[in-house]
Amino acid sequence: MGITKGAHHIGLTVPDLMATRNFFVDTLGFEQVGEVSDYPAIFVSDGTVMLTLWRANNPEQATPFDRKNVIGLHHFALKVENLETLKTLYQTLLNTPDVKIEFAPESLGNSPTHHMMCYIPGGIRLEFIALAS
Repeated sequence: MGITKGAHHIGLTVPDLMATRNFFVDTLGFEQVGEVSDYPAIFVSDGTVMLTLWRANNPEQATPFDRKNVIGLHHFALKVENLETLKTLYQTLLNTPDVKIEFAPESLGNSPTHHMMCYIPGGIRLEFIALAS
């Protein structure tokens, strides 16, 4: 076993702090667990992982997310309870402003695990995974 024990939090720089906060809280059911208004940052959690959302200093001039050409985050993945939850989430995200679906729920390779990929408000790439039971 490794020396670490899982993720404590993931920090994301976003162009619109409230739009990203609202996506996690209103769409995914996260809870806002803190805020530092002069930073500015908002902390949200699903009870398992915490996300730190920082607003870019100059959102209009910030470099957009580019998973293929910038060293760092390619995407991050969140687990959902089951395939039915994944399908329901997909339907919700189809009608969620500023969310772009990359692909609908599908099998992950030849495994019974399913996943989907999208871009959330601010353009960060997010994967949702329903592990096979």
